[in-house]
Amino acid sequence: MAPVVDRLTDEYENTVEIRAMNVENDAAAAQLASSFRVQYGSTFVFVRADGTTADTLVGEVSEDALRETLDALK
Repeated sequence: MAPVVDRLTDEYENTVEIRAMNVENDAAAAQLASSFRVQYGSTFVFVRADGTTADTLVGEVSEDALRETLDALK
């Protein structure tokens, strides 16, 4: 998934902010994941500018599904 996320991060630069976090190695990231009730690896939480959750995708997600969700945030 990392290559897809990296590609989308570059493509959506200046449009949406993408943050990739590894909760296994970062206590702050683990706390943030907990606040969004993330329970599984490869969980994508899409947050609107006002801080509300727009969507959540879990597991191995297609690039098209990620792109569709990102486009909805623009």
